[in-house]
Amino acid sequence: MIDSCEQFALLKTMDGRLILGEGPFSEVEECPHFETAFYVNDFALSDAKPWKIPSKVHEVGLLEVTEEELEIDWEEMTPKGFAEVFAEINQAIAGGEIEKSVPVATEKGVLKKGSVKSLLASLNRVGDAFYPYAWVDGEKGFCGLTPEVLFNLRKGRLNTMALAGTAKSEERDVFQYDEKEIREHAFVAQTLVSKLSDVGMVTRSERCIMDLGSLVHFHTPIEVFLYGDYSIDELVKRLHPTPALGPLPRTQETMQQLINWRDRLDCPAKFGAPFGLLENGVFHSVVAIRGVHWDGDEISVPSGCGVIEASRLTNEWRELGLKREAVKRRFFS
Repeated sequence: MIDSCEQFALLKTMDGRLILGEGPFSEVEECPHFETAFYVNDFALSDAKPWKIPSKVHEVGLLEVTEEELEIDWEEMTPKGFAEVFAEINQAIAGGEIEKSVPVATEKGVLKKGSVKSLLASLNRVGDAFYPYAWVDGEKGFCGLTPEVLFNLRKGRLNTMALAGTAKSEERDVFQYDEKEIREHAFVAQTLVSKLSDVGMVTRSERCIMDLGSLVHFHTPIEVFLYGDYSIDELVKRLHPTPALGPLPRTQETMQQLINWRDRLDCPAKFGAPFGLLENGVFHSVVAIRGVHWDGDEISVPSGCGVIEASRLTNEWRELGLKREAVKRRFFS
């Protein structure tokens, strides 16, 4: 089915179903309340018509994808550009302009052998903590396995999460006491609560550790019972980018500053963007991380890290590499 589609969208729902939408898609500006639609936008939310209504919708089990051996000619990663941005973020923190920002380093390669669509076969081999997602539009597209939910909205109840702080799984015992990682996670959780406290009654659960196999993260579930009716588009703008991927404080100026840093580091426009599905009045959206982006034969694997006052260049560069290697093992091994 997938091999023959030129345009399609895919997302796993909160209840574990895998929903496939086939093109051609019609595009609309505002949420189409009575139709099944995917929400596809870039990090800057610059798409004026982000709601994509498929011509066909299927609930699928395993994706029918032809697996091929892929050969990628990867470019060597160098820290120079990232180090320059890291220094500028530190200067902005020292000057009191921001408390945090999230630069992105992107590993690039050229596909020498195989079809890029065979990457989608990796979405079949996934644990419960991950949400497979994909968007393919002709020669361009992206797919991934994200652990991060932007929010799920059902009958006035909104569920989201703080997901920040990263370590190797074998470092789990010491990770739980790492003051820098705990502080970074606290920034994210506190900011989420403050953004939601005026729209509903917020319940913040205890911080725990999410084990994703090769990596572990701090994870705090957050639930909100909304005081009134809020549009999905309004909630997306309120919650994106999550504090795990955006600047603190988040203003028009600090967002533009982050987008400029991302552009300088050749970050794909849709990395970290909201990706969602509206179905039967329920909206489920994820953060498009831990994935692969492509344009023809050009392949990109981006990864981001939260930089705060306590961050150190060597540690952040190492974290970025750990995240990319986890993606590459999943999709290219």
